[in-house]
Amino acid sequence: MSRHAVTLTVASVLVLLLAAVASVLKVPYVALMPGPTSNTLGANDKGEPLVKIEGRQTYDDSGHLNFTTVTYRGGPGARMDLLSVLNGWLKRDVSIVPEETLFPKNESQKQVDAENTRQMQDSQQNAEVAALHELGITVPSGVVVQSVQKGKPADGQLRPGDEVVALDGRKITDVADVTRRMGDRRPGSVAELTLRRDGREQKVTLATVPSDDRKRAVVGVVLGTAYRLPFKIDISVGDIGGPSAGLMFSLAILDKLTPGSLTGGKFIAGTGTIDPAGNVGPIGGIQQKMIAARDAGATVFLTPKDNCADATAARPKGLRLVRADTLHQARQALDALTTGHGPIPACP
Repeated sequence: MSRHAVTLTVASVLVLLLAAVASVLKVPYVALMPGPTSNTLGANDKGEPLVKIEGRQTYDDSGHLNFTTVTYRGGPGARMDLLSVLNGWLKRDVSIVPEETLFPKNESQKQVDAENTRQMQDSQQNAEVAALHELGITVPSGVVVQSVQKGKPADGQLRPGDEVVALDGRKITDVADVTRRMGDRRPGSVAELTLRRDGREQKVTLATVPSDDRKRAVVGVVLGTAYRLPFKIDISVGDIGGPSAGLMFSLAILDKLTPGSLTGGKFIAGTGTIDPAGNVGPIGGIQQKMIAARDAGATVFLTPKDNCADATAARPKGLRLVRADTLHQARQALDALTTGHGPIPACP
């Protein structure tokens, strides 16, 4: 056998060996892919309105306001092999990211899922409040206990859902107010909390202890803001988690509560977190979400300003990007798209 033939044979064997190793070698990377997209003006998998409003006049819209999602492959306990990762790097609709991007170290799959669920619940509440604020509807709020840490002074004294009305006899305005006032005391001092539970007020006195970093005095509760809507709004999306559908939920609520069509019958999709004041924030997986939207039929995609650069670089053909800095701006942009009058902010 000639030297050239021997070289080719050895090289072929090595390639086969490397491919075999790559097909079984597990690596800490995750593949992000386009996920399902759902019309917030339509129905969920059970045939029920995805956004349901009771106690207020609502209006139908035949258009689409779709929120988009990203699905993934890999993760702890189901790691991808090196060959699949290399193959993913070659695909336009797949992004390969380090595993810890989705699954932070020292967090279990259960903890990550629980956090995603909490983020979706917060996103829905923020979307409801932002939409009502945009319509000039007042939404009262209060500070509530979200969770109680075991072994801390509040354990057995406070419960999730308790509303914290006052601290040391002074009325509480918001969570930041509590944090600021607790930061002024030393561990071992006493905190008197006035609670509202089951419609009745009661006082609880707790001795504070050092925080885990021993820098603050705490009683062992996590506080959050609860809003009391003047009418009922239900958002049902199944087991989808994360905060990135907030903007589209808000727009659906606005569309249902106002006469006429916010979409003008167009197929509009988008993404973006939202806070109660209506500010739109960036999200991950913008490339996969745009592909999912375009494949579903969308021609317009609402994009958070901080995602504009990546979105512009990966924009699918036939999809128009509309920048959304706030809910108010997104509403005005859709009105301009529908009527043909007014500015439509675009990603640069």
